[in-house]
Amino acid sequence: MGFLQRARRVAHRATTTIDRAANRQKTLFMFNSTANRPSVLKVAVAVSFSAALAFSPLALAEEHEHGKESLDAAAGKTVTGEVVDMMCYVDHNAIGEKHGQSCGAKCIKGGGPVGIVSDGKAYLVVGEHKPINDELAELCGKSITVKGKIAERGGIAMIENTEIVKK
Repeated sequence: MGFLQRARRVAHRATTTIDRAANRQKTLFMFNSTANRPSVLKVAVAVSFSAALAFSPLALAEEHEHGKESLDAAAGKTVTGEVVDMMCYVDHNAIGEKHGQSCGAKCIKGGGPVGIVSDGKAYLVVGEHKPINDELAELCGKSITVKGKIAERGGIAMIENTEIVKK
């Protein structure tokens, strides 16, 4: 290896080392502001994030309260029909007291979705933001009347905040 080749290698290594050092300085500057003080942007982002976390429960509570007002207006709907295990009903049209008291009641007690079929229309039945399977399992296959808010979206009908109407 000649003198010229060695000189080029040494020059190349020196240039590479200087480039790496400059890139390291740029990287450090991006993540650490001058003199290790936080930049104005970092402080603004931190304050905004903290404020959003602090006030988000208030916004959710306000939104939930508005939902109750509209719920009161629609809470008077009643539906009379047969209590069904929605899994078996949708899968193989299982209805009737025979299925309801055997398979249907087991599925509902096990946490499967429960519904009411009225005039050929199926409604998913939900309590006040929670399932009411325990109350409806023993009534599977029987005709009952429920009262609650009816909501439909994407082809699915639901009765929420359901109360069983006693006869």
